[in-house]
Amino acid sequence: MQKGLPGFTWRPGRPRTRTPCRPSGCRRSRWRTRHRGTGTQPPTLVAERNGEILGFVAVGASRDPGTDGELFAIYVHPDHWGTGVGHALIEAGEAELRRLGHKDSILWVLDDNPRARRFYELAGWSPDGEARDIRIFGFDVSEVRYAKGL
Repeated sequence: MQKGLPGFTWRPGRPRTRTPCRPSGCRRSRWRTRHRGTGTQPPTLVAERNGEILGFVAVGASRDPGTDGELFAIYVHPDHWGTGVGHALIEAGEAELRRLGHKDSILWVLDDNPRARRFYELAGWSPDGEARDIRIFGFDVSEVRYAKGL
């Protein structure tokens, strides 16, 4: 188990042999796949360095009618923000979506999360006009949908 945000731990999927992933210049061959889209599990790619999980990205077929692929989640530990890990992860997620045969993709982001929205926009994603309200962890929040051609 590794510590993440305060009060949050996770047990990452790890390959038997660990290949370091340097934030500046991660190569696709250095990504390890935790799930390969079997059953209901979407592919989850994990970035690690020296056995330390730096972040992950999960992608697969979209849950929204009329859309193709979806970036379900991306997370980078705050200690690694601004180091290139997030950029490498989103590129790896997009490559995985293409490998799975998707031509375009969507993602949902909290409307009131300017840091994440800027990150996605710098990676070429754009709001597509869709929005929704959801309840998560007992809170009502608004999300906006972004889209990108792959």
